[in-house]
Amino acid sequence: MARIIVSTSGKGGVGKTTTSAAFGTGLALRGHKTVIVDFDVGLRNLDLVMGCERRVVYDFVEVIQEKVPVHQALIRDKRVENLSVLAASQTRDKDALTPEGVERVLTALAEQFDYIVCDSPAGIERGAQLAMYFADDALVVTNPEVSSVRDSDRILGLLESRTRRAERNEERVRQHLVIARYDPVRVEKGEMLAVDQIQEMLAVPLLGVIPESQAVLAASNAGTPVILQDSADAGRAYDDIVARYLGEERPMRFVTAERGLLRRLFGSRA
Repeated sequence: MARIIVSTSGKGGVGKTTTSAAFGTGLALRGHKTVIVDFDVGLRNLDLVMGCERRVVYDFVEVIQEKVPVHQALIRDKRVENLSVLAASQTRDKDALTPEGVERVLTALAEQFDYIVCDSPAGIERGAQLAMYFADDALVVTNPEVSSVRDSDRILGLLESRTRRAERNEERVRQHLVIARYDPVRVEKGEMLAVDQIQEMLAVPLLGVIPESQAVLAASNAGTPVILQDSADAGRAYDDIVARYLGEERPMRFVTAERGLLRRLFGSRA
């Protein structure tokens, strides 16, 4: 049976879509049939990050409204086998999403895929709640700043109380913390929260830390999931996250400032 994973946070701009794209791509690279679904109806950014914006013919809302079957709306990735994208609509609002429609689409996808990654919109309104409602796992993405962590704490409360698993008194949604845009040097200066401070505030198992990196912006602009960039710290960090999610033990990298002349001269390439 397919596992449904939501990438979520309360605050916008923290890296949810980047995480959805990289995480879904990483699962597919390991041979798992994976689809990434964009729940951000009205904005639609996942297709840009995945580099398939010109190939969108049908969208998530049209599938929900049963105008087309789900297989017609899926966009297969040209670079990674086993990877597909279901784009959101740019012309509708989030009211177009209904619990019945979302469940029907996810059920159909579960017949074809091993993992369904749901890219949640920001906030706690309808789209975000529907993105998490059917989840088995949650990637709670936060930045090392107080407002982002506080918003993530609100999301954790919703994961505990407003999901299908909670309503059925089943095993709770498995929560994983992803800290994005982390800069150990700024942490040492007191300009950002440290990893242990964030963990103490949220009390969620840490899946991984994504370092602040220009490679993330460059990859997004190029329409390439950053995990495909082996030379980038952020790409390697997402690879670690996928490996840990699948049960592999890996050391937690990118949480301390690196020292040395080469690092100072050449930055993350050293």
